[in-house]
Amino acid sequence: MPDPVKIGLVSTSDRASLGVYEDKGIPALREWLSAALLNPCEFVERLIPDEQAVIEATLKELVDEEACDLVLTTGGTGPALRDLTPDATLAVADRVMPGFGEQMRQVSLHYVPTAILSRQVGVIRARCLILNLPGQPKSIKETLEGVKDGEGRVLVNGVFAAVPYCVQLLEGPYLETRPEVIAAFRPKAAVRA
Repeated sequence: MPDPVKIGLVSTSDRASLGVYEDKGIPALREWLSAALLNPCEFVERLIPDEQAVIEATLKELVDEEACDLVLTTGGTGPALRDLTPDATLAVADRVMPGFGEQMRQVSLHYVPTAILSRQVGVIRARCLILNLPGQPKSIKETLEGVKDGEGRVLVNGVFAAVPYCVQLLEGPYLETRPEVIAAFRPKAAVRA
């Protein structure tokens, strides 16, 4: 039986948090993770406004109090004045994992030239990996899975291929994926028998 995992899902949107429109980020994340992971998942969800202090407090709560193994945010990663998710994420970080932001932009650039405007980051707080993802469900899926050709072969790795090993290195649960959705990569010595 795969290890259980606790995952924080945070959507930052002024209008969705006020009920002006329906948030699509959290449902997209929950659906994708449920399809990708073999592990039993417990989701801790937060829909909050684009306020840096609120985002920081939410990330701290999910890591320090809820003991999430992984936190994924959606929205608020562009250059607009109200896009404060990366700033808040960096403010609560113990360590920055620059490769995640770099790879998210690489994947997105295969789809849209404006991906260069993204400020997405990946960080570690305590023993938890926090990743900022785009706000649109289609972009979330692309960023996590990567770029595939017409026959389903991976041309550019999505960021989630590295997440299970990163969580394992942080002494979190052993995440197992469905290879038809995303193949997790680990060095042979780190693969559980």
